[in-house]
Amino acid sequence: MKTFGGRVLFLDRSDINTDEIIPAKYLTEVSKEALAPYLLEDLKLEGFEQKRDIANRGVVVTRANFGCGSSREHAPWALEVNGIHVVVAENFARIFRQNMYNCGMLAIELSPETISALFEKFAGRETGCSLSLTPPVLTFASGADTLEAPFRLEGFDRALVEAGGWVDYADKKY
Repeated sequence: MKTFGGRVLFLDRSDINTDEIIPAKYLTEVSKEALAPYLLEDLKLEGFEQKRDIANRGVVVTRANFGCGSSREHAPWALEVNGIHVVVAENFARIFRQNMYNCGMLAIELSPETISALFEKFAGRETGCSLSLTPPVLTFASGADTLEAPFRLEGFDRALVEAGGWVDYADKKY
C-alpha cells in the first residue's frame, strides 16, 4: 500500500483536465518516471508555479470535475511518480477517478461546502494532511488550525487501495 498524506497543494479551479495534468506530447514516454517533470506543466492558474509548487507534495485539493478530458492512465501516473497519492475534490471525471483507484491511489470526494472551507482556512498556508482508512477521515492542519473531513471508501475501491492497485489486487486474487 502506498503512503497517503503529506503537504497539500491547493489548486483553486474546477475542470482541470488530463491535458493540464500531463500534456499529451509526453504520452510517448515509455516509463512512468519519465512523466515526473511534466506534471501540471500546462496548468494556467494565477499564483501557481509548477517547478516551485509540486515538490514534496503528497495531496492535491481542488474543485469540481478534476481529471476531465481523456481516459489516459498517464494522468494518475504523473501524480504517482511525483509522490501525490491523494486528490481531494468535489467530484471527478468517472474514468480518471477509477484510474486513480486502479493505481492504488485515492480520489476522495468531499462536499462543495467542505472544499470551500478547506480553501478558506488553509489555502496560501503551509498545510499538511494526514489520513486514516479506518475510519476513513482526512485531517488537515496548519499551525493550530485543524479540520477533519470524513470520507467514503468502500467495497472494490477500498480493496484496490489496500492491495496497492489493480495489478497487485489481481495477483493476490487470481
